Amino acid sequence: MKLYLLQYGRGSLGVPMPGYLIQTDDGVNVLVDTGLPVGHDAAIAAFLGVPRGEENLVVNRLASIGLVPQDIRYLICTHFDIDHAGCHDAFPDAELVVQRSHYEVARENPRFSTLLDIPVREHWDHPDLHYRLIEGDTELLPGIELIETSGHAIGHQSVLVRLPNTGPVLLAIDAIKKADQLDPETRSFDAFDMDEAALRASTRKLVELAEREGIGLIVFGHDAQQWRTLKQAPEYYD
Repeated sequence: MKLYLLQYGRGSLGVPMPGYLIQTDDGVNVLVDTGLPVGHDAAIAAFLGVPRGEENLVVNRLASIGLVPQDIRYLICTHFDIDHAGCHDAFPDAELVVQRSHYEVARENPRFSTLLDIPVREHWDHPDLHYRLIEGDTELLPGIELIETSGHAIGHQSVLVRLPNTGPVLLAIDAIKKADQLDPETRSFDAFDMDEAALRASTRKLVELAEREGIGLIVFGHDAQQWRTLKQAPEYYD
């Protein structure tokens, strides 16, 4: 099994907008999140503080490791914020896996429809997409576990990947955005977080999981300092 870290853009302070590609032992490709939508260059540059760059589009990141959208069997949807779900409609052949609670909330909450006049719902709610709605912690495939971590968004999910050499790697996504948020009691809570109590509970859940499983690498959702130290595609963790 291999884990690729994909950069879908970086903000003006180097804050990454990441996604991930997991390749199983038997060749199944599992994508985690798809980044910002295609086009809307001026608005996206304003959102990031810098131009995105064509190389940061999900299809181009996949091409750098020899893949096209049709190669993706599963698309793990951690949540439908614009920097995570803007290109879901490029993957009509995949099975999209999302927490039922998030899917239902997103269909009602305008946060997941438009940001800075950039449409996002039309990309994750496209009629050609095929969703599997799950409830709670779920093993997607052997070695790939989805961890329900509400708070940043209702029904947000993180991903645990069990690699043969690196060991278990926790993709915290936006449940823990930076290393300085590991303390559930004192961690920061910002305007993009929907439920403070749930977020603190999810932080505690992930920290306890990391301790219990002996997880040596937690990849935080938007940590500029950590991102500079990590292997990025075409390099990978195995």
